[in-house]
Amino acid sequence: MGQNGAMQPIQLVIITGMSGAGKTVAIQSFEDLGFFCIDNLPPTLLPKFLELVKESGNKMNKVALVMDLRSRDFFDRLFTALDELAEQAWVVPQILFLDAQDSTLVARYKETRRTHPLAPNEPPLEGIRLERKLLEELKGRAQIIYDTTGLKPRELREKIIRQFSSHAQSGFTVNVMSFGFKYGIPIDADLVFDVRFLPNPHYIEHMRPKTGLDDEVSSYVLKWGETQKFLEKLIDLLSFMLPYYQREGKSQLVIAIGCTGGQHRSVALAEYIARHFSADYKTVVSHRDMERRKETHR
Repeated sequence: MGQNGAMQPIQLVIITGMSGAGKTVAIQSFEDLGFFCIDNLPPTLLPKFLELVKESGNKMNKVALVMDLRSRDFFDRLFTALDELAEQAWVVPQILFLDAQDSTLVARYKETRRTHPLAPNEPPLEGIRLERKLLEELKGRAQIIYDTTGLKPRELREKIIRQFSSHAQSGFTVNVMSFGFKYGIPIDADLVFDVRFLPNPHYIEHMRPKTGLDDEVSSYVLKWGETQKFLEKLIDLLSFMLPYYQREGKSQLVIAIGCTGGQHRSVALAEYIARHFSADYKTVVSHRDMERRKETHR
């Protein structure tokens, strides 16, 4: 109960996504955070279950549910339940969607020697492709999407704890990520901007081993007229869009800035953008591929 005796809204996290993307690790992480957890609750039971939670009088005010792919009927029932919950003030639902690149999912199936639930007699990739198609609409409704392609179980656990721990800062989070197009576009990005048209420090020999975190490289990237013009237009666009994403109910927005290798231009610009919006929003900046070139040359 709140200070005035009113019931606090129930925090409901629905964990779903691609088979093999880390749902088992996720539900274990929520258990460690003190959430009441259920694995594979049928969508038809969701409204009744939440009524029981409501009647508990805030004894279970944090709930995490794993909902796996079963059939088209599964999604119809889940969407109906979510639409009904959206009109209720006593529960705050969020969908956490776990995804990974097809090649990563195939490798995980091979490691565990499991068959894909949608294609038990076919190679895993066939089931993965079918599942991705079926999950497309659900992914579009998710407030939070994690790409677990490069994450170890421990790293996924840490990511969830940072996001959902009770002492974490609540509200809308702007995640700004740099990446290299040569390594693929991040599948959890909401907005992707290509900055490969900007002058590249890679072609200046003494800057090549450095990154966009180095002052010399950052100054080089930011000094050009086209860079400043691009940032002016991009900041203006994002300033317009962010309040609407927040109003839509998203808990985070992932803005991906990409250059060729993810080492120089995208890093410098991601840092600049994160700094700009940090006064008005909770911001997190990350650099997916900044150290990738060093790792490949070891």
